[in-house]
Amino acid sequence: MRYHAIRNDFRKLYKRKEVIQNLKKLKADIAKEVPKKILNENIIIATWNIRDFDSNKFGNGPRMKESFFYIAEIISAFDVVAIQEVNEDLYAFNKLMYVLGEDWDYIMTDVTEGSSGNGERMAYVFNTNRVRFEKIAGEIVLPGKSLVEGEKQFARTPYMVAFKSGWFNFKLCTVHIYFGAASGAKLKRRIEEIELIAKALSKKAKKSDENLIVLGDFNIDSPEHKTMEALEKNGFKIPDSIKKKPRATNMFQTKHYDQIAYNDRSKSIEFADNENSAGVYNFFNKVFATRQFKDYQQTIIDLYETKLSRKNEELLSETNNKKLEKITKDRKKLMAFLEDEALQKEFYKKKWRTFQMSDHLPMWTELKINFSTKYLDRLLNEE
Repeated sequence: MRYHAIRNDFRKLYKRKEVIQNLKKLKADIAKEVPKKILNENIIIATWNIRDFDSNKFGNGPRMKESFFYIAEIISAFDVVAIQEVNEDLYAFNKLMYVLGEDWDYIMTDVTEGSSGNGERMAYVFNTNRVRFEKIAGEIVLPGKSLVEGEKQFARTPYMVAFKSGWFNFKLCTVHIYFGAASGAKLKRRIEEIELIAKALSKKAKKSDENLIVLGDFNIDSPEHKTMEALEKNGFKIPDSIKKKPRATNMFQTKHYDQIAYNDRSKSIEFADNENSAGVYNFFNKVFATRQFKDYQQTIIDLYETKLSRKNEELLSETNNKKLEKITKDRKKLMAFLEDEALQKEFYKKKWRTFQMSDHLPMWTELKINFSTKYLDRLLNEE
């Protein structure tokens, strides 16, 4: 991590100290929650949907400088992280990579075109001291007879990359499955996307006996939901460390959107089984916590004053009566918000801070990568 960048990014001493204290709390908390990295013994993989990173198309941002340091601190606890919702403009992503430092690298897709693709990229960020990119990467495209019903391809193309760490060669495939709705045709499409990617990857694993792990935002409601069934009945398993203690990954920890699953056709994927070998990290306990609302209240007020100023300009230039009526209503809502601290706090808690960090929490699992003893035993037993 390039902590020295804090000095340049935060010229005001009080703010610099505030950010440093937050980072220290975050760092200490992560150290208690996430497994320690052991050279040539383990690898920690994670998945994280970092909300709208970082188009600001919803007008609730952009991310502040301190957010990049907190996000980077969390990512640095892992060895390779599959990230969803990286946007077309890479300014924010490059800022994140700078903060992470020269030991970190990435590989990503171009944006998925079309309305369902939402202008998003898939990315892998990895520690080059711990993980090596094996120069194989590609987006998963369905053959004509296996297309999603009524669609040409996945809403956002799954992305597979080959890595190596220690003795362990593996491929990761990250997904961001279409959400749509909680019922009806759109739920059916979501389930179908999960089924199709699981079937396609299971077929690939069967053909080549690869170590294959799929991870990302599956938009799975719960372990008992049809969306989870679609994954598990088509050749993929949830690691015991996650399955025995299911973790919800939305900010209020009520939904199991994000998952890590594997196909054990190769019989050589070994998950660690320590108490903290898998988990979901809730960073809101330490940064952008509910109790820290006052620290960011003025930023939120400034945001809404800017919105009100724009509405005032629209009011002066608009001549259409229907549009004028809507602008007037919007202005009243903005003014009411600026006068009501309770509304501001609710907005901070439920929405604003998710555009600084995310509305998803990162999920990780720890794998073993040292198979030297098994290899020596195999040599010993050769005739």
